[in-house]
Amino acid sequence: MLSKREKKLIAEIWERLTPVAEDIGSDALLRMFASYPGTKTYFSHLDISARSAHLLSHGKKIVLAIAEGAKDISQLTVTLAPLQTLHAYQLRIDPTNFKLFSHCMLVTLACHMGEDFTPVAHAAMDKYLSAFAAVLAEKYR
Repeated sequence: MLSKREKKLIAEIWERLTPVAEDIGSDALLRMFASYPGTKTYFSHLDISARSAHLLSHGKKIVLAIAEGAKDISQLTVTLAPLQTLHAYQLRIDPTNFKLFSHCMLVTLACHMGEDFTPVAHAAMDKYLSAFAAVLAEKYR
C-alpha cells in the first residue's frame, strides 16, 4: 500500500511534528467536534474547549500513537493492539469516528505544515491515516 519512500516520508513528518503533538492533536480534535458534533458524546465528561488541559492531553496521546505507528508501519497492527482493545471493548467508540478524525488530521496537517504538505506528502499521509483508522477498527469485526 505504501512505498518505501512514502513510509520514510511519513516517519519523518511525524518525527518532526512530535514536539508540537499537543497543538496538532487538539486542533484536529476541535475540527472533528466542530465538523461532526456527534463525536463530542464520547467526551461529554471532559472539558473540550480550545486549549483545555483535557483536549491538549488527549490530542497529544493521539499524535504520539500516530507517530509511534509511523516508525514501523509494517507492524501497525501490533503497535495498535492495546488501542484497538481499549477503543472497541472499553470505550466503545463508533469506528466511523476514526475515519472522521483522519480527515480532520489531514486538514490540520495541511494548515500546520503549509508548503511542506506537498501533494506527495498529502497522498502518503492519507494512505497512512486510512490504514491507521482501519487497524483501530479491526476489533469491531
